[in-house]
Amino acid sequence: MNYRHAYHAGQLADVMKHGLLTLVVEHLKKKEKPFFLLDTHAGTGMTDLSGEEAQKTGEYMQGIARLLAAENPHPALAPYLDAVRALGGPENGNELTRYPGSPALMAHLARPDDRLAFCELHPEDAKTLRANFRRDARVKCHEMDGYTALKAMLPPQERRGAVLIDPPFEDRGEFTALARALAEAHRRFATGTFLLWYPVKDPSVSGAFLESLAAEGPPKTLALELHVMAADPARMTGCGLVVVNPPFALTQEGPDGKSTARSLLDWLAMTLPQGPGARAREEWLRE
Repeated sequence: MNYRHAYHAGQLADVMKHGLLTLVVEHLKKKEKPFFLLDTHAGTGMTDLSGEEAQKTGEYMQGIARLLAAENPHPALAPYLDAVRALGGPENGNELTRYPGSPALMAHLARPDDRLAFCELHPEDAKTLRANFRRDARVKCHEMDGYTALKAMLPPQERRGAVLIDPPFEDRGEFTALARALAEAHRRFATGTFLLWYPVKDPSVSGAFLESLAAEGPPKTLALELHVMAADPARMTGCGLVVVNPPFALTQEGPDGKSTARSLLDWLAMTLPQGPGARAREEWLRE
């Protein structure tokens, strides 16, 4: 994949990833003790949806725009949609002018005593990231490789928190690097919640990644996937999120016997289909 987030902000990957991320952060807030949030591939933190990149693809129209127009959104999306509306544009109406990335969502939800670190290797994006959070004393922005950040910043002094690992997948070896980085990061911070995003193009490739985690990954590892159409190796038709140490906010079972995460993803599959074969999937890789 050749990836610059400005072209893809607010599309299905963001909706899935950020909807679940906000539930994790809200769960951490249930205890008074401060927590640490690390975003290893942060981007700029905010995307102008009127800009040339977002307008060229219009992908946000198939993602966040459709969610905001939904009459009865899934209840688990409430903290995510509230944050998007607060950060993304006019207070009244559903027309967004900006889309908040994971750093902006994390900073919006975190409390005064919580600590946040955002890492971005691209020099221009790192400069914009620092500018976006220059007035937030809780946030430290670093121009550095995200995998290096896992070694440098874990374990956190707070001993509780969440780590989002969301690489661009521009390299064929990204899945291997991701699995290796998770093993090292979990060794340093075994009690933390890790969220690893990955694209689904050729299911055999992402499937091999999940099989490696099932065989050798950390305990308490959950795989969640959202597919908006049938598999097509020529394009991204879905995406997944591996969650290590998933909080109760994701795994709690509802009256229908489904976990909150699975119920939410089923709703997204019904609401955001782009062709036949839209579906959701949940699998414990290691319980």
